[in-house]
Amino acid sequence: MTRMPPTLPAMLGSTRPHQGMPPLDQDGPPLSFFEFWPMWAFYPPVMAYAAWLMLRHRGALLPTVANPSFPGGGFVGESKADILSLVVRHAREWVAPFVTIDRVRQARDIESETEAALATLQRAVLALPVVAKPDLGCRGAGVKLIRSRADLRAYLAAFPIGARFLLQRLVPFEGEAGVFYVRLPGEQKGRIVSLTLKYFPHVIGDGRHTLRELILADPRAGRLSRLYFKRHLATLDTVPEAGTAIRLAFAGSHSRGAIFRNGTHLVTPQMEARFDAIAQALPEFHFGRFDVRFESFEDMQQGRGFTIVEVNGAGAESTHIWDRRTGLLQAWRDLMRQYRWLFEIGAANRARGFKPMRWTDFRAAWLREKALTPFYPATD
Repeated sequence: MTRMPPTLPAMLGSTRPHQGMPPLDQDGPPLSFFEFWPMWAFYPPVMAYAAWLMLRHRGALLPTVANPSFPGGGFVGESKADILSLVVRHAREWVAPFVTIDRVRQARDIESETEAALATLQRAVLALPVVAKPDLGCRGAGVKLIRSRADLRAYLAAFPIGARFLLQRLVPFEGEAGVFYVRLPGEQKGRIVSLTLKYFPHVIGDGRHTLRELILADPRAGRLSRLYFKRHLATLDTVPEAGTAIRLAFAGSHSRGAIFRNGTHLVTPQMEARFDAIAQALPEFHFGRFDVRFESFEDMQQGRGFTIVEVNGAGAESTHIWDRRTGLLQAWRDLMRQYRWLFEIGAANRARGFKPMRWTDFRAAWLREKALTPFYPATD
């Protein structure tokens, strides 16, 4: 066994995990019994309900018109850059700035591509570290922290030729949340229907046990070691110094190992008013989730001090269901309620003259996203 160096370049958390967040409630079971079921086991009842909604409203692709200003309503194959650019045009002060980088189709020196990407960052007055994320994709696929030129070069080399990714300013705080917003067409005010608090898992070094042993000993991380070991292969058998907090995951995605808690009861009128104002500033935005980062949750409850890092449209999920205290039937009910709103909004927008996506375009977008996702770099 070797001692872990004082800093862990890939993923070192602060000495105060979850700083700025409400205290992490660790009472009760570390996981719900269905929390990491495969998709084919969890979603069939929800998909059956969605199929009934398609028949009821006479439109299988009504979700693609839920947000007419988003590509495909933000339902499938949507461009993160296009959606964020729309938000920047109407609510710039709330969005983490970013640039887009295209992997060229022609054979090209990776060093030249790296220099070009750095020059793009410089022109946008952005500097390392930044967060890299694919333009197409979901569930945290391909999200990496880029600290150095070498990191950027490696990300470029691993990214699919002909595809696009974003480099976004790093918001260097522990606080992260998913804010799900709904406003039916014609309503004067929208509402926050779900708030998910996202906690990044850490283990604390004791100066005696290896990182591998610390992960296996943790009630939750030990049951999800398959998610964390592959990110820390180089340091699994090193011994973190006593008191050092090692962050096990960077991306705020449940499927990548982040801890989700239901914070809907913590929504305040000020928070709801702020997100309603931002949402209504966007043309024809009715349904979706704002993923935000913040230094202080108390400030966010006052409607200030947060930064939007992503906006998801019709394909978004009310992720509070992955709180380990949420029962299976309740999770299904909450998702069915979400789909009911989605189809009602789509039907109302169709009645207002907006046309759903064509099947050929829908299929092409879905196939494009599915073809790219397996080839993205590993998620941090």
